Amino acid sequence: MIRKARTENGWVKGLPAADPRVTSYKGIPYAAQPIGALRWRAPQPCADWAGEREAYDFSPIPVQAPISADPRNLYDREWHVDRDIPMDEDCLTLNIWTPADGRRDMPVFVWFFGGGLQVGYTAEMEFDGERIARRGIVVVTVNYRVNVFGFLAHPELTAESPDAPANFGFLDQQAALKWVRRNIAAFGGDPDNVTIGGQSAGGMSVSAQLTCPDNRGLFQRAIIESGAFAPPYPFDFGLCSDLTAAEARGKAFFDFLGVASLAEAREIDAFTLRDRALAWDREHGWGKTFGEVVDGVFSRRNSQQWFLDADRLDVPVLLGHTGSEFIHHADAQDESALRTFAARAFGDRADAFLRCFSDVSDAEAIRKESSVNTIEFAIRAAARRQAALGSAQPLYYYMFDADIPGWDHPGAFHSVDLWFFFETLAKCWRPFRGRHYDLARQMCDYWCNFIRNGDPNGTDLHGEPLPWWPVMNPALPVRMRFADTAAPQACPESPLMRFLLDEYLESR
Repeated sequence: MIRKARTENGWVKGLPAADPRVTSYKGIPYAAQPIGALRWRAPQPCADWAGEREAYDFSPIPVQAPISADPRNLYDREWHVDRDIPMDEDCLTLNIWTPADGRRDMPVFVWFFGGGLQVGYTAEMEFDGERIARRGIVVVTVNYRVNVFGFLAHPELTAESPDAPANFGFLDQQAALKWVRRNIAAFGGDPDNVTIGGQSAGGMSVSAQLTCPDNRGLFQRAIIESGAFAPPYPFDFGLCSDLTAAEARGKAFFDFLGVASLAEAREIDAFTLRDRALAWDREHGWGKTFGEVVDGVFSRRNSQQWFLDADRLDVPVLLGHTGSEFIHHADAQDESALRTFAARAFGDRADAFLRCFSDVSDAEAIRKESSVNTIEFAIRAAARRQAALGSAQPLYYYMFDADIPGWDHPGAFHSVDLWFFFETLAKCWRPFRGRHYDLARQMCDYWCNFIRNGDPNGTDLHGEPLPWWPVMNPALPVRMRFADTAAPQACPESPLMRFLLDEYLESR
């Protein structure tokens, strides 16, 4: 069995995974340590090392809010269970799972974690790539800078590096993709058959990579899990701003820190800087935190609107959402307030909006009838836009709506589907049963088929045909619903959805 590989910087030695037919390599540097003068700079080349580097353990996670591991918190209970996990600015590493039998030219899956661009790490237990690797795919999971370390902007940064003034976390991901292109053959991967994927802010990261023209040739398809957002009603998601606004925020943050220059800010200890940034967030709120910057260099537009960009990388995309996440509704408590809301949001089209309602008797009725899943809305808009642009590349749409067991009765909450995509249910505390494992195996099979060739259809792990998953056609929309099992589901537009999509797309 093969347990070592030669990268451009030196040899790395891995370990057998739980299945010894897979080798895992953890904590491989893909860029220099982003510390000192390299803090808030685009990732720089990694130094060579002598001998064999033991790639046995995950590197420290990116600096972020302390892990509380509080069992009363859903996400801590689910996977943020280790409050003592090492954390460091020196975090630009990746991990690889690959079959150990020496086969070549395997498809490659590169994964970006989620966490609102503020938190997250590859060591989360659900991101174990072994089950995907057992299907003949090389899995790469990427650490990248988050929060103030990854997404600060400031006039001094723009002056210092006009070719990379912001979006350092996205640039980290791009550097990892370039590393994969140069090195993945040593691990059995095909650098010309790469799929990128991510969930939540990881899905937003995929969207960002889709809109950067410099990425042409680095990947051939994309998976966006719960990370495509579009506002059906006037709403600012709060994680994107233009360069001018982001620079102004950076100046105000330096005042908050009590520093007069970029050089002084780079001298602040990482954890002091982290804690001050958390205090800034508490004082200023979510909309003033550090996120994507439309800098005109890496980011040409808000990447949440990737599907509107005619110049984006036009590749097959698989995307979807869970059944109960990111629901947006009209902000109105009664019929009079709804009319006021309609006039403000839709102007002379207000009456057409109001005709979509059958009951406006109280706030609950209005909330129920006006509720829209913002990710579903974005996916339907993307399908319409694909058709309008005449793109030949397919979109495959799914909804995850399985019952989730546990004393907390959480429903199909945001991120729970990660256990299923990676087929890592056995690592979870929840009392999953046989049908959950069967569903996870199906979902992982679909994902692996798509990673291989851009089409989720085909056979499962045992060679049996999977239920047919049609391409998303906005004229006759069908999605794959993952519940007790996988089954295609017709999902025609409601009158309200049709109205909102018309308004959104006609205004852009």
